[in-house]
Amino acid sequence: MKVCPLTDFKSLGLSEQLLQAVAAENHVTPTPIQAQAIPHVLAGRDLVGLAQTGTGKTAAFALPMMQRLAESGKKPQRRGCRALVLSPTRELAAQIATRARAYGKFYKFSVATAFGGVSIGPQRNALAQGVDLLVATPGRLLDLIGEGFVTLGNVEVLVLDEADQMLDLGFFPAIRKVVALVPKERQTLFFSATMPPSIAELSKGMLRDPVQVSVTPAATTAERVAQQVIFADQASKRNVLADLLADETIGRTLVFTRTKHGADRVVRQLEEAGIEAAAIHGNKSQSQRERALGAFRQGTCKVLVATDIAARGIDVPGVTHVINYELPNVPEAYVHRIGRTARAGAEGLAISLCAGDEKAYLRDIERLIRQKIDVLDHPKAVIGGPREPGEQQRPDRRHGRPQGHGHGRPQGVGQAAPAARPQGHGQGRPQGQQGRPQGQGRPGGGQRQGGRPSGQRHSGTR
Repeated sequence: MKVCPLTDFKSLGLSEQLLQAVAAENHVTPTPIQAQAIPHVLAGRDLVGLAQTGTGKTAAFALPMMQRLAESGKKPQRRGCRALVLSPTRELAAQIATRARAYGKFYKFSVATAFGGVSIGPQRNALAQGVDLLVATPGRLLDLIGEGFVTLGNVEVLVLDEADQMLDLGFFPAIRKVVALVPKERQTLFFSATMPPSIAELSKGMLRDPVQVSVTPAATTAERVAQQVIFADQASKRNVLADLLADETIGRTLVFTRTKHGADRVVRQLEEAGIEAAAIHGNKSQSQRERALGAFRQGTCKVLVATDIAARGIDVPGVTHVINYELPNVPEAYVHRIGRTARAGAEGLAISLCAGDEKAYLRDIERLIRQKIDVLDHPKAVIGGPREPGEQQRPDRRHGRPQGHGHGRPQGVGQAAPAARPQGHGQGRPQGQQGRPQGQGRPGGGQRQGGRPSGQRHSGTR
């Protein structure tokens, strides 16, 4: 479907109350997903939206959903909700609720959240009189339903956000239980960044004659993100990372690991090198996650180390760099990771550290994005045969200027440390370094559940 040629929110058919809310949020021009989805949702159609994070999906479903609910004139029932949004993570649920409250303030739209990691008592109390919109993770929602604190018999609109991440977390059985409890006569909105066969099958069972809108192919990475790879043995990665982050020109940076324990280990290593960092993953309490995100947003901590699961829902402006300390063993996760930078028209750089035993992951990523990633040689990278026989060694680009990205990038992007930098930042072999990627054989394939990184199950993320 082609992008709808609508250039302002008023032309989408939104009410005056919503137009006031949109203006108060300084939204001027609809994003492609908003321009395409809003008219269909206003018309009452079921919808499948293919779009990555950061494309404006929340407004694409929240604005028309609120207008339809307001026009129906119904009131929420006790312990019930009129609209239900299912989210894979706490952070994304909280972010959706925050945006929904802002969009619905002139309607006096009531919004509640339900997710794990916090006391269930306040959530029970918030739902006692019923709400217009409930944003929930599947696990905590089923807990509340099982205890009799939530009923879904009056749901008019059901939204499933980040469906592919739901699959990765093993939430599909819980989703099917929830879907069985909502009325068959409802509007269903289904959003996912990718559409593997299992996702498509789930959508068929949930939606009736849906319209599909797509704003970008699933394999397309952000065009404004320059991408580089540094080949480095596992043992030398800590020194390379510390050297990159010690560069004062590098701004707010997200560092990705495959496991929760790996994220904690990287934070310890950076602190030993004198670099302040915080970790966010499923084993952290909600208060710990909120403190880490708050410090990252405020700039008091410029380095946030995260797993793929926890990173869903992180929407922090001004992220200039994404560093893949470990390459993901699911290539689509790479696209999501680097999409955390270069938002809202800004430039950004993604740097991946690739050990010899991660070469298969790199090949799958390059196959998915349909391009070769520029190689950056780093003085502290120890290389133990990461290249294929006969592969050319590229010249040492000490200032990290990737081919094809000669201008327009953030100042200092990818610069290696000056040769005169004092030694001692993270020297030596990391304690407890786990060098071998989780899982066996080639990564990816089509069975994403089988390729789930170790330690990132849904416990702790509900």
